[in-house]
Amino acid sequence: MFLGKTQIIFHTWLWCRENKVKIKRTNLSRQLPHYCTSTHPLQDFYHLKINKWGEKGKMVRSTYERFSKDFVMGGVAAIISKSAAAPIERVKLLLQNQGEMIKRGQLKRPYLGVSDAFKRVFVEEGFIAFWRGNQVNVIRYFPTQAFNFAFKGYFKSIFGYSKERDGYIKWFAGNVASGSAAGATTSLLLYHLDYARTRLGTDAIECRVTGQRQFKGLIDVYRKTLSSDGIAGLYRGFGISIWGITLYRGMYFGIYDTMKPVVLVGPFEGNFLASFLLGWSITTFSGVCAYPFDTLRRRMMLTSGQPNKYCNSIHAFREIVQQEGFLALFRGVTANMLLGMAGAGVLAGYDQLNRISYSHSH
Repeated sequence: MFLGKTQIIFHTWLWCRENKVKIKRTNLSRQLPHYCTSTHPLQDFYHLKINKWGEKGKMVRSTYERFSKDFVMGGVAAIISKSAAAPIERVKLLLQNQGEMIKRGQLKRPYLGVSDAFKRVFVEEGFIAFWRGNQVNVIRYFPTQAFNFAFKGYFKSIFGYSKERDGYIKWFAGNVASGSAAGATTSLLLYHLDYARTRLGTDAIECRVTGQRQFKGLIDVYRKTLSSDGIAGLYRGFGISIWGITLYRGMYFGIYDTMKPVVLVGPFEGNFLASFLLGWSITTFSGVCAYPFDTLRRRMMLTSGQPNKYCNSIHAFREIVQQEGFLALFRGVTANMLLGMAGAGVLAGYDQLNRISYSHSH
């Protein structure tokens, strides 16, 4: 995705603020040196007065070169981490949605747990089946990063507050609001890929006499869903997913900001293992609290193409709890914890390699 002129202006402004580059107003009648301290980049835009062959020009080029390098290396890390954790995610999806799969005739008998799901997938579908739908996860990374880059700064400029200047409440609310808005906007554009990943990951062949799956691949998911439900079928469960994002972000920021000054002090300050464990613990706890929202949206996804659908998330919640019990909303949560640990471990290793590569390049 290429950035538009407005986005380029905005990110140039952000770079100026961070590096305190001296610039001048575009109005030639006001040629007074000024620093980029405006509170709104689009109301008070400045042109950089930097010689492209000078030292500042090198800094600008270096900034964009570093972003490009991070983007590519992040993509490689995403491919490795998502592919390494794909078997766990496939099992998590099967455990989480098995109630709906049994109800829809896509599964004969339930999985008894994580180990049983691993065993049955291997025996009934083969080793490669653990990576079914993983290509969608890999494809999804690049547009997600591009959209996050475009939206992150924009929503920060709207909702961003300083903890020291505006107080904790405004800072916390701003973080939750900007994170939720950016997440909702990105999700609006890419939710259909998450839908396709879920449909492919839950497409088991255990009970199919012919051994044929419901979907042949990504394109087939789109073709059949659009044919039966239209564009709405690709976005079923979108509303409840936004509530889940908001809850997750709120809990994450609230707990992390509370625990960090208490835990990461003394011998643990700057300690990689301590930072990793704290981040993973908070992410896991927040993920468990928001997990029922994820279950509801994925269960709603599986009704696309079916004659009987949930009217809304409240209807889905009521039906699932009445027929399967409240704990059905937490099926697969253990696999989700393992998934978080696997992904965090790979990405933490990548971060260390990234630091080493930059230390050697400078």
